[in-house]
Amino acid sequence: MALQIVEFDRIALIPLSLTSPCSCRSHTHSRFRPTVTNLTSRPIFHEFRFKLGLNSNDARGVLSTSRGVLVKRHHRRGITSLARAEQPEQIENVEVINEVNRSTQLSEEDFDSERRQKANQLKKRIIFGLGIGIFVGGVVLAGGWVFTVALAASVFVGAREYFELVRSRGIASGMTPPPRYLSRTCSVICFLMPLLTLYFGHIDVSVTSAAFVVAMALLLQRGNPRFAQLSSTMFGLFYCGYLPCFWVKLRCGLAAPALNTRVGASWPLLLGGQMQWTVGLVATLISFSSIIAADTYAFIGGKAFGRTPLTAISPKKTWEGALAGLGGCIATSVFLAKILSWPSSVLSAVAFGFLNFFGSLFGDLIESMIKRDAGVKDSGSLIPGHGGILDRVDSYIFTGALAYSFVKTFLPLYGV
Repeated sequence: MALQIVEFDRIALIPLSLTSPCSCRSHTHSRFRPTVTNLTSRPIFHEFRFKLGLNSNDARGVLSTSRGVLVKRHHRRGITSLARAEQPEQIENVEVINEVNRSTQLSEEDFDSERRQKANQLKKRIIFGLGIGIFVGGVVLAGGWVFTVALAASVFVGAREYFELVRSRGIASGMTPPPRYLSRTCSVICFLMPLLTLYFGHIDVSVTSAAFVVAMALLLQRGNPRFAQLSSTMFGLFYCGYLPCFWVKLRCGLAAPALNTRVGASWPLLLGGQMQWTVGLVATLISFSSIIAADTYAFIGGKAFGRTPLTAISPKKTWEGALAGLGGCIATSVFLAKILSWPSSVLSAVAFGFLNFFGSLFGDLIESMIKRDAGVKDSGSLIPGHGGILDRVDSYIFTGALAYSFVKTFLPLYGV
């Protein structure tokens, strides 16, 4: 008796139908032949070893695995015919299976590539976010012309991004954008607004004069002036120029000393001493920190619990994320108020955090609406992993005006 053993490392389990007669010429009396019954479903592959034993004396063959007998045939040539897959349709089926395997491998490679790309994007976002946070913190502590010039530079870049969005194909297809020379002029005017606010202490006359000059330039231009040009330009002056000026009024205008601030008592004289810690500085630090906390908690809460969409303007925002952002914003405001001893009332700190959250959320939605109509994902590509300047400061645009109005109007003696 001669027993032959053949080992294989991989086998594809294919559904078989044993109802049609075999077409092997040497065994026409056999009643069975394997046929593939389902090619639309994905083949199931299992990694195991099996042995094919052929007994040449009694002409019997057994195909066995660790899970039991798969095929048992009484004719050696019948098993050989099954292994060789001489039927044309079986050859085509094997080719289809191989093609499916190749496409599956390609899809897995694409998935791995996308996952690595997202990881790199997140890494860039964290690194540049920390760098921006440290830089902004130093600028806020410095105050004065350092803070104002840095804000004016951001305003200039943001204004350029805004007017590029207005001129984009998505928005320009439904309205006439302002001329390019006027867009650049408005960007320069927006840059000058924070500087004039610090120098004169107010911005009303400057904004009125700038609006009059821009309106006259639009009316006297060649061709047919359109109202869409006027409206988009005036909103640009308001959105990119006038509103950010309230941060200058908050940080530099409210110069009353925060007398109860414990940090100021130990602040070195080289950096300004205790007089450096004014109501404007403390209010700006709390407001900035509250906005960062609102964005962070809203992102984490939306990822973990987000189910209900907040608005169609930004489909990724959810009510669950918004509530998490609100809680984080108020908690940060109260925590910093305890550390910095401003404002003196816990209720005022809660109201301040509440106001900061809604200002940041409203500013974020306004910028999302502009980008949606423009048909772009980011306002620019200046900051790796973050997009443009407007993508980073959209939460701060309206918040400065709300924070300044709250501190100046509703807090007696600026909350000291």
